[in-house]
Amino acid sequence: MPHFLSRIRSFALVLLAASLGGSASASAQDLLIPMDEAQSDHLRAYGAVYWALADGLGVDWLLNYRGGAFLAPDDAGLRDELRARGVRFESASGPAVTSEVEAPGSNTSVVRLEKAPKIAVYAPDQTLPWDDAVLLALTYAEVPYEQIYDEDVLDGSLSDYDWIHLHHEDFTGQFGKFYAAFRGQGWYQQQQREAEAAARAAGYQKVSQHKLAVAQTIRDYVAQGGFLFAMCSGTDTFDLALASHATDIVPAQMDGDGIAPDALSRLDFSETLAFQDFQPSLNPMEYEHSDLDAPPPMSLRDPAVDYFTLFDFSARFDPVPSMLTQNHVASVRGFMGQTTAFREDALKPGIVVLGQHPTGTVRYLYGPVGRGFFAFYAGHDPEDYQHLVGDPPTDLSLHPHSPGYRLILNNVLFPAAKQQPQKT
Repeated sequence: MPHFLSRIRSFALVLLAASLGGSASASAQDLLIPMDEAQSDHLRAYGAVYWALADGLGVDWLLNYRGGAFLAPDDAGLRDELRARGVRFESASGPAVTSEVEAPGSNTSVVRLEKAPKIAVYAPDQTLPWDDAVLLALTYAEVPYEQIYDEDVLDGSLSDYDWIHLHHEDFTGQFGKFYAAFRGQGWYQQQQREAEAAARAAGYQKVSQHKLAVAQTIRDYVAQGGFLFAMCSGTDTFDLALASHATDIVPAQMDGDGIAPDALSRLDFSETLAFQDFQPSLNPMEYEHSDLDAPPPMSLRDPAVDYFTLFDFSARFDPVPSMLTQNHVASVRGFMGQTTAFREDALKPGIVVLGQHPTGTVRYLYGPVGRGFFAFYAGHDPEDYQHLVGDPPTDLSLHPHSPGYRLILNNVLFPAAKQQPQKT
């Protein structure tokens, strides 16, 4: 069962009260964007809602109602956008809909979305032989974003954004642990050269030191009120870098000077976001960063049987996890990645499990950090079960109803909610 966060109860109630008050002024004629099986393009619906927010239209997110439907003013420009994007909408009486959603005893609620969050994607300019699911989702949904990387993070640019996504990244400075399989490939050698040059230019002797500074800056950004979303190796390597801030876990093959003799005893889990009591893999020939990753057993590595379940939260008392899990299905098809699943026994206290595999491993989680929040989503591509290096990008026009990609876009809209913690 999910670990409920007592720390966010007060925020949840404030958010609920504010959102209920904000929805009362809905006009008699509004546009309902269904997100159940009636929707013609679930993913582009998020982009249309983002467009409405950017155009100054307030939108109500109807949690647990018709798959997490949206209610917006009947605006001619929004109608045109919805038609152009192929998104189904219905004319509806706003007061009637909100009255139904707010009916006593129902597990539904209204959250007011007020602003279009400014989105940053942390990703290198270098072309690499893999794609990124969040970039694919943002592009298909037509949600604008800005691409940033290490130098932008360290020069203070994070304060310009409400939400940051971590690209498929290795914050430990081990170049994805691709050494065994790809050290002779041109793209790997270029990646290493560019990372080492960037570290030197920033004043660091090693890539691991440079990446640690980036991870620490991002952690501080979240604590000050930002929202972080990461997938695949951007999740566990982030915490692994933070835990090893006082030691060296990088083999000589990657940085020339080898692992510190007392590396394991000097790990500091007080610095991490989500995980504790894990051990890094110190073998340069192993394509694994740590024992945090818990992929399904070989007998279950089949897209026909590999599913994880989204937990059902109280929309009224737990609006935050409810927003992050809105979907038209309760079970989502699993997918592999360099980091496929998380060990539940390695979660820090206060972490909320949003989606879990029948074996007990965790696929999707979130938690608070100071005034902000983060969410980690395991796996690489929700519509490509075992995406390999060099495989072509997923064509999302073939998957407009993808439940796995919907979880990504829930996170994009989360910072739009009224009464988000303010940055200091």
